Amino acid sequence: MMRKLFFILFTLCVSLANGQVLYQISGNGAQANSYLIATNKLTDISFLDTIPNLFKCYGQSDKVITEFAMIDYQAIAALRQAAILPDSIRLSHYYTTDEYQLIDESLQLTLGMGIDKLGRMKPQYLTEMYRVELLKKWAGYDDNRSSEHFFETVARQQNKPIFGLDDIGETMFMQFDREPFHWQCTELKNIIEYPEREIKLEKNIRDLYKMGRLLDISYLISSPDNLSTISYSDYQVYIKRNKEWVKRLKPYLIEGKAFIVLDAMYLGGEGGLIALLKAAGYKVKPVNRK
Repeated sequence: MMRKLFFILFTLCVSLANGQVLYQISGNGAQANSYLIATNKLTDISFLDTIPNLFKCYGQSDKVITEFAMIDYQAIAALRQAAILPDSIRLSHYYTTDEYQLIDESLQLTLGMGIDKLGRMKPQYLTEMYRVELLKKWAGYDDNRSSEHFFETVARQQNKPIFGLDDIGETMFMQFDREPFHWQCTELKNIIEYPEREIKLEKNIRDLYKMGRLLDISYLISSPDNLSTISYSDYQVYIKRNKEWVKRLKPYLIEGKAFIVLDAMYLGGEGGLIALLKAAGYKVKPVNRK
């Protein structure tokens, strides 16, 4: 009986410790507390109302930190230019005739444009465009209702300063070049041939996010069973970038009152931002500890 009770309590404690999306960051010389909120693009903004103390923490903050604060039109133009292939590269050289035709037909059906219009874009860009349309159709994704950019939008309305952890060059790398070119071509083909993999992964991430299971999200992405276009190799890139982000967050955390808004995919696991912040000497604890 005692063993069974212990097991139930242990399981409950693990579940509660994992079930968080809002964290307080302090210590390591910080002059005031800062906060970290995990987000998910498939989760509606109404979900934010269910997170106790979230808006109170935001109200106590005097700046917002995001992955990339894209407010400069020149930066947007640079990103669009970076998505274009060099003239020396042709997508047709990386596919069989049948594969190329399948991609052309699928892009035409889903995006309204085929290879004749989109063939000058990098495969990673095309993959992301295709994924977004899949999520809109099969997972209810609505950019206007997504919680992902909510606080950035509110901060702009309130003239609260917004800072990005990546510069334009790093953002272009993450968007268009984090995978070798031949693998980008393979992933574009895979998402068109197996769209159900993408939908399944994104829905599972959303469900885990709503339960606050950030650790399980990291396991899900890095698992060998994950055959989607966001997989183990991407997670390794995220880990490497997280290490740089800890360094870049230091001045904001020392000053305190920072409100950090990042995708849940970057936060959980041994290489996640939360673990790396703790390893750097910060105290990171759930705001809504049960």
